[in-house]
Amino acid sequence: MLQNETATNLNTSKKTTLVIETTTNWLDDIFYSKDDSKIAMLSIMGKPLILYNIEKLLSLKYDISNIVLPENFSSISNMIQENFPSIQIDESKNNGEVPSDSVKMPMNSVITKPKGTDVYVTRKMVYPWDILKVMHDVLNADITATMISKNSSVAESAIVKGPCIIDDGASVDDFTKIIGPIYIGRNTKIGTSSLVRHSMMGDDTVIGFNCEIARSFFMGNTRVAHLDVILDSILGQDCWLGGFVGTTNVLLNKETIRYKLDGVLVSTGLDQFGSVIGRGSSIGAGTIILPGRFVPPNSTIQAGTVLSK
Repeated sequence: MLQNETATNLNTSKKTTLVIETTTNWLDDIFYSKDDSKIAMLSIMGKPLILYNIEKLLSLKYDISNIVLPENFSSISNMIQENFPSIQIDESKNNGEVPSDSVKMPMNSVITKPKGTDVYVTRKMVYPWDILKVMHDVLNADITATMISKNSSVAESAIVKGPCIIDDGASVDDFTKIIGPIYIGRNTKIGTSSLVRHSMMGDDTVIGFNCEIARSFFMGNTRVAHLDVILDSILGQDCWLGGFVGTTNVLLNKETIRYKLDGVLVSTGLDQFGSVIGRGSSIGAGTIILPGRFVPPNSTIQAGTVLSK
């Protein structure tokens, strides 16, 4: 059963038109550089968000006959058509008019099953910290056993504890500890003596020697050097973090962490929240980033910086 947190249930008894809508959010451009893709390409369990949602609907026996996308999303349209050739893809035209029996889904939402329930919902992601909430829901719903690809490499001295997925081409070095639920994407490498837990690691991520990664989301193709500590953080694609970098996640006074949106500090509702590091950013060695800080896409942070603004 699927429930929408803000709309009516989908109907599985007849063919359905799925209408993907763009809505206001604070996530576009953080993760992926292609102009017409934005949040639709957020990597969920190794798949772009929009493909993940379609696959989930089909697995739940929803009969999707066609998908209506916003105008000027040609790369997304082509990607869907390549993966689901039997589904017709249309653009929203005529002032946004769509069939009366259609079901609308925001592009910045994910279909998931919150922990402790048997009901699938569509959960919207508006703020960066929503990514972490959704990540934990997806990990708990989708990873219930340990599945290690035979095309991956896990050292004999490594410890894998709890349910996890280690995908094709991934490698886990000696004396590393992996604690699930966790997803380690294709061709991702976890260095010697590192501790990685309750995270989602996108494809082609490299974690260096003796790092700690906890409750964090990596879009993919990011390099983390040695002795880094990344906690409750979100990293876009193509980032580089030098050695001894830390994303702190708790305020000294233990108060709720605030995050700046358009120059205004807003409450995240969380007492543990690290950093949001935009795509293409480079963080110099020895940098410390205080809780709730945003590093804009394509930033360069000089070595030894304490990022407090």
